[in-house]
Amino acid sequence: MAAPMSKRDLEFLLYEWLDVEALTTRERFAEHSRETFDAVLELSADLAVKRFAPANKAGDQNEPYVGDDGRVVLPAEIGAGIDEFRKAGLLAGSFDADLGGMQLPTVVSRASSAWFQAANAAMSSYAFLTVGNANLLATYGTPEQIDTWVRPVVEGRFFGTMCLSEPQAGSSLADITTKAVPADDGTYRITGTKMWISAGEHELTENIVHLVLAKAPGGGPGVKGISLFVVPKYLADGTRNDVALVGLNHKMGNRATTNTLLNFGDGTHSPTTVPGAVGYLVGEEHKGLSYMFHMMNEARIGVGFLATALGYAGYQASLEYARVRTQGRPITAKDPSSKPVPIIEHADVKRMLLAQKSYVEGALALGLYCSKLVDIEATTDGDERARTTLLLDVLTPIAKSWPSQWCLEANSLAIQVHGGYGYTKEFDVEQYYRDNRLNPIHEGTHGIQALDLLGRKVVMSGGKGLALLAETIGATIERAESVEAATEYAAALRTALDRLVAVTAQVWSAGDPAVSLANATAYLEAAGHIVLAWVWLEQLLAANGKTGDFYDGKRAAGRYFYRYELPKTTPQFDLLAALDRTTLDTDPAWL
Repeated sequence: MAAPMSKRDLEFLLYEWLDVEALTTRERFAEHSRETFDAVLELSADLAVKRFAPANKAGDQNEPYVGDDGRVVLPAEIGAGIDEFRKAGLLAGSFDADLGGMQLPTVVSRASSAWFQAANAAMSSYAFLTVGNANLLATYGTPEQIDTWVRPVVEGRFFGTMCLSEPQAGSSLADITTKAVPADDGTYRITGTKMWISAGEHELTENIVHLVLAKAPGGGPGVKGISLFVVPKYLADGTRNDVALVGLNHKMGNRATTNTLLNFGDGTHSPTTVPGAVGYLVGEEHKGLSYMFHMMNEARIGVGFLATALGYAGYQASLEYARVRTQGRPITAKDPSSKPVPIIEHADVKRMLLAQKSYVEGALALGLYCSKLVDIEATTDGDERARTTLLLDVLTPIAKSWPSQWCLEANSLAIQVHGGYGYTKEFDVEQYYRDNRLNPIHEGTHGIQALDLLGRKVVMSGGKGLALLAETIGATIERAESVEAATEYAAALRTALDRLVAVTAQVWSAGDPAVSLANATAYLEAAGHIVLAWVWLEQLLAANGKTGDFYDGKRAAGRYFYRYELPKTTPQFDLLAALDRTTLDTDPAWL
């Protein structure tokens, strides 16, 4: 079985391109070195391959269910593998040392996580949702909340969730109805129902710390009335809180991650005489959504990584298959009795493998780049921090949605490379596709990310978001223009970048936000392809002058992206520039 990730690619991206060793000159990471980074990555690869990957099919074929005692039952392999993960201390990776964490750079922690996501996407989600939960509380919680709910997470004893959506509201958080009423003891009583809560109920840990959005009195309508609460499954004294599992949602993929419908405060497990689940306010009332976005933005990049890892695993599997599967003969072969050749010799199979390689290695590079921005943001101040934050804000919707779309396409191509075997359960690629299909929906759909990018991010601060992105990409283009092997790509990217800037202005010249945003998804896809072309140009510059199959492979994938993928942006920009009203003017009765 092929390894789900490439150690060599990670090494190239981290050390030859991003120079993560330079982060150790910053005080926060001064205790680390390449040796400590490599030790974490080697441990992650070993544990992912030996304990996570073997449980992947068990979790897919034996979905969680609710036993007669009301407890969620998971395959034994899931719990055993997660126990090994916790014992290894990897959950503590990026947390502060004073919380018991390793204080690793985020970029190294994300690279570590990618191994587990590629080996077993569903199993990995329990831990990595928890990390986002605890990071939010470590940022906005009180010292008491941090001691009570964060430290046990770092120790691996508690896991966490985020509870946003409701059955009637979906992604429209302004319409949530979960209520929070202040109690005399300073806590709140939470009542309501939350839907699609990943890892919302299980027996893998001592406790589950739910972060719940609810509306407290006096907040008014809409999102401004939303507050954020810690609502644990068990209170600090061990009493069962009034959080009840209503049922499990059965998904097409990621099946071993429990996906739940939860009731808060329905009386099933009342811990007090006052009705409702006990909740603890995080930060200030009515500012909950701004706090939750801390976790949501982290989770969005995490979803991009999950999509990338699944795409990468499928690419690795189809590459291995194409090397050993013999079928057909070269077009020029005249002798029908000659031996069949490995299918990797056929041009169309190489096309499908190059496409996958360009998608997954480009997406991984983007995710790691964004993760390094998180590290820079955390270890600097002033103008540099403001610029880093702004660039990260602009890139986040792309880092979430581009891998979710194109690494899913990589999974589709991996099935195609396998031919008829690809859609059978005996091969992993059909599961990778099903698992990955969830990611264009997770943490804000493709359309929501498009509205965020075009409606907010590129126009924020008077257009400074787009200007900074263009400046950053432009600096790479200028470097490439003096490198003979990259001049063709530099010219193509400059043309596309200029078009992006011009079309953004045209779109917003409509004077009607409904028209400007009608084709936001096309904008997201075009902008995403430009960002990925930039990331590939960066990789090509890092590989320039270096010899060997690995570097030649980078050059081939980069050439593929520029000749097959970047040109796709031209008709998308034409559509956007025309301010096309097809979707706006379509009467629902016609559909």
